[in-house]
Amino acid sequence: MSAIGSQLLETPERRALRSAVAGLGARYGSAYYLARARAHRPADELWAEAGKAGYLGVNLPAEYGGGGGGIADLAIVLEELGTAGCPLLLLIVSPAICGTVLARYGTGEQKRRWLPGLADGSRRMAFGITEPDAGSNAHRISTVARRDGADWLLTGRKVFVSGIDQCDAVLFVARTEDARTGRLKPALFVVPRDTPGFEYRPIPMELVAPERQFQVFLDDVRLPADALVGDEDAGLLPLFAGLNPERIMTAAFSLGLARQALGTAVEYARTRTVWSTPIGAHQGLAHPLAQCAVEVELARLMTQKAALLYDAGEDAAAGEAANMAKYAAGEAAARTVDQAVQTLGGNGLTQEYGLAALLAATRVGRVAPVSREMVLNYVAQHTLGLPRSY
Repeated sequence: MSAIGSQLLETPERRALRSAVAGLGARYGSAYYLARARAHRPADELWAEAGKAGYLGVNLPAEYGGGGGGIADLAIVLEELGTAGCPLLLLIVSPAICGTVLARYGTGEQKRRWLPGLADGSRRMAFGITEPDAGSNAHRISTVARRDGADWLLTGRKVFVSGIDQCDAVLFVARTEDARTGRLKPALFVVPRDTPGFEYRPIPMELVAPERQFQVFLDDVRLPADALVGDEDAGLLPLFAGLNPERIMTAAFSLGLARQALGTAVEYARTRTVWSTPIGAHQGLAHPLAQCAVEVELARLMTQKAALLYDAGEDAAAGEAANMAKYAAGEAAARTVDQAVQTLGGNGLTQEYGLAALLAATRVGRVAPVSREMVLNYVAQHTLGLPRSY
């Protein structure tokens, strides 16, 4: 973003945050991140330093050790770390989804127990919603919590839960029975990782990331009454509180990948000389990179809009913008990384430049947390007013 554009769209505090996080990311960089990822080791050093500096909890309430900011601030943190080659996926999950849900709907005790640790990075929380047979249909979730005296018994299965092995607990989406109607309704539960009956196994993935993916098996996991987040009758509100931040942060994740790839490709095209001039002088390479720059900047603007709407409490408008931002950033990242690899030719597939690992990573923004096709369904129905197709 140009200096003038940055001054108009971001406060001095956010520009300072962006600069500081970029500096932190540069001290670690892609080599550090990829070494940890390939060794299946978490990026603990970077996470701890970011937490100590206050970056991980910048969106969480100040009274619980956070920065008192919003998702717009946390999105800056993830985007700048990603641009530096360190796209920490758990930033989407722990402070953005779980932290936001607990801050808005958690009980006083839940906030006191979890938010300070989520803010300073000393505690981490995963998020479990996806199920093998439910896909993108949250209404088909089959994980059920039933009462047993004062306790809850949680039973079900989840897949693609990120980073459980790095986390202290998981925020699970389940369903409980409405005592008045007998119908199942959504509810969220905080489940510590060491709870009996809670089993998790890694899913072999081609992603090069420090955060592994897991499938989870819950077999009559006994939970105390206070494991339930907020009010039993809150319905979908606590869940929706985390979904828009998830989409906004996924957009920031994709933007970081795109900016990293674009920066690598532009520097290579500027300096690589095969004949008489640098290869970047040829329009066959220059124009595609310029197109990528345009698309990345457009996606950044939509991401900023979505974050500002969400932080202003405009949930309906934020939902539309968050879906559009996630779509735009995912598409821009996929195109940009592909073009970056093409610009470098064979070097684009070497470990030295770190671009090949981004090819799989960019798919994250196109398939998660909701597929690009489901985003288009949302826009068609809610923005354009077309008949529902599913």
